[in-house]
This record gives sequence, C-alpha cells and structure tokens, in this order.
Amino acid sequence: ADGDLLFNVNSDIRFNPRAAEQPECGMQNEDHHEEFLPTGETSIDSYPNWLKFHIGINRYELYSRHNPAIEALLQDLVSQKITSVAMKSGGTQLKLIMTFQNYGQALFKPMKQTREQETPPDFFYFSDYERHNAEIAAFHLDRQVEQICIKRKGEILILDFRRVPPVAGRLVNMTREIRDVTRDKKLWRTFFISPANNICFYGECSYYCSTEHALCGKPDQIEGSLAAFLPDLSLAKRKTWRNPWRRSYHKRKKAEWEVDPDYCEEVKQTPPYDSGTRILDIMDMTVFDFLMGNMDRHHYETFEKFGNETFIIHLDNGRGFGKYSHDELSILVPLNQCCRIRKSTYLRLQLLAKEEYKLSLMMKESLLKDKIAPILYQPHLEAMDRRLRIVLKAVSDCIEKDGYDNVVENDFNTDVNTVATER
Repeated sequence: ADGDLLFNVNSDIRFNPRAAEQPECGMQNEDHHEEFLPTGETSIDSYPNWLKFHIGINRYELYSRHNPAIEALLQDLVSQKITSVAMKSGGTQLKLIMTFQNYGQALFKPMKQTREQETPPDFFYFSDYERHNAEIAAFHLDRQVEQICIKRKGEILILDFRRVPPVAGRLVNMTREIRDVTRDKKLWRTFFISPANNICFYGECSYYCSTEHALCGKPDQIEGSLAAFLPDLSLAKRKTWRNPWRRSYHKRKKAEWEVDPDYCEEVKQTPPYDSGTRILDIMDMTVFDFLMGNMDRHHYETFEKFGNETFIIHLDNGRGFGKYSHDELSILVPLNQCCRIRKSTYLRLQLLAKEEYKLSLMMKESLLKDKIAPILYQPHLEAMDRRLRIVLKAVSDCIEKDGYDNVVENDFNTDVNTVATER
C-alpha cells in the first residue's frame, strides 16, 4: 500500500538524482545525463542506486531482501568518484560527509584502531573510539546475505532485520580524495606531514581532534567506512526518541533502569511502548547491541511518516566490537527485565547457534565480501557465538519463569509461512 512506502514515486515528489544533495557539500557535474520518458519523467531504471535505495524504504524495513540496488549501492560506495568532502557537525568524533559524482552522499568514519586493539579497560563507554570496522560489521550482522556458501544452498540469513543503512569499507587517498576536493577550510587547515613523511589530518570535534590524535595515512592512504545517507530530512522527516534504557553518561551516576528491577513495567505503561510493536523493536535492538558489545545507544530514530507502527533505524554503530574479552551483560537488561522477544528473532537466534549456521561463520563469510576485509579480528567473531548463547539462556530463563506464550510474540502470519507485516 502507498501508505507503507516512504515515497510514492508517482505523486509524492518528482524524483531527481540531485534531490538529496546538500548544497553546501555538493559539486556540480556538467557531464550528468538523465534518461527521460516520453512524459518528461525520469525512468526509475536510470536512477542512481542511492535513489533506488531511498525509494525502496517502507514501513517495515530499509530495504527488501532481494533489492538488487543494495549490492550495486555497496559497489558505488567504494568506486564512485568523490567530488566533495566536508566535516559533519555535531557528534563527539570526526566524521566526514562525502559527496559522489552521481550526487549520492555517505558518512565517512576513518580508521582509528587496528583490528586487534581492544577498548582500554579504563575508558568510559562515552569516551570510547568510534570504529570504522564496527560500522561495517554492524551492517552485515543486521542484514541478510544470499548464497554466500556453496555447501549451504539457498539463502544464508544473519539477523535479517535490514534496519542499518548500507555500509562499505573503502581505502581513501587523503590527498586526492579529501584535501584536494574539500571546500571546508577548517578541515583543510588541519592537514600536515608527519615526521615519518605520512599525510595526516585531525579536523575539528570535541574528542580526539588534535595533532596527538591525528589520522595518518601510509603515506596518504587511509581506511574508513562509508555509510549511505538516508533521504534528506526535508524529504523524509525522522523522529528522534530517547532510549528508555539510555545510560547515565556520567562517571558516577546510575540510570533508573540500573537500580529498579521493575523498570520495564513502567516503560510498558508509557507511549509508544504501551501498544504496537515498539517494545519488541527495542528487544531486537538490545540483542543486536549485545552481540556487538555496543553500550552507546542513547537515542534511536524512526520515520515520522509511519507514526509509531514502524521499525527502529539502527544508526551509529561505531562503538560496537570494542572488547572481545568481555561481555557487557548490562546491555541485555531490557530483555532480562521485559522478557519479550519476537518469534522470528528467537528462531533466527536458535538457527545461528547451530553448528551448520554458526553466527561467527556466517559473519566471517559475509564480511569477506567487503573491500577492506578482514573486518573483524577472529576473537570478536568467537565472542559473538558466546554472547548468542547468553541471549538464548536469558530467553530460556524468561520462558521458564513466565511461560512461552507470554515471552515469545508470534509475529508469523498463520495463513502463509511468512513473517507477518507487523514485524
């Protein structure tokens, strides 16, 4: 139904490949050609892949399982010519907005840690580094992957949420693809040549933007993640919600949920958690974050057009995969307190615990497709298997306490063997 699509291509808007371009970041390209139908409208087939991705967004997911534009968009993220670069305002760490020749845009997070490095034990979660490989791995964990292993014919599904925008790793030339194309003087001024003759820059931000924390190339190549932009807010407004299980972001204070074991009962009486599927969406996000070790989920977003009956967008996952030697059990508190989970999620988790579809193996195979693979250090993959067992034990304990039907929400359509659209 039209009400389930973010955009009605025929009537909502005359789509233009430049529609989502931010003027201050974009550059004109005189060689751009559009294919027009006899009616004067542009053929959808000729739209760039980032626009096809935007058009495919609906009430239930960011993209469908079989949307060919997603693989093509991932390829664009690593191959399209970068025409303009600017620093992203807000946030604590340096992020760059990159604009491509086809007017698509992506958020670039540069490499700050090697694959083997763990978050130092004395770091608070709010001062942890944002990792480019965590953004890439989060996308693969969230999505569905097709036919990645000949031995296991058919589709290989990981979490099958499809709530993270497409992310790909890219090796960027800091001179040619950042310094030489930026109009951002504040960014340009922070470039320098290190004593080791490497090109470095540090930009402007509240954490880790100084000569001491500069990002240096080898000699001018740097790895980073590129996350495809969602539609511009002027075309598709998003609502920001405070996560009920938000941490205190304070060195000494605790959040209410950390001291009140019945906190979930209070949440379930508060809109939008008192009806619909939002509490189940929070449980999905909880499992997702626990598997990654991501403690930094202070807010989340939804598309305004769909009201409360829609999915949570899993944005900003850079603080995941920081520690493989520690499982942060406090991330799982929402599940432990609420004792609710979708049947589709529960079955998927049980499948990923089987030897044949082991989560670590699925992730490893999926991540090999990225241009800067390997993405995760092997101990991180093994930690995910360990954490998955902890999640399943938590659900099992809930079922033992409250009964299967009170814990596992049947989101399957009983008439056909598919997941109901309510999920």
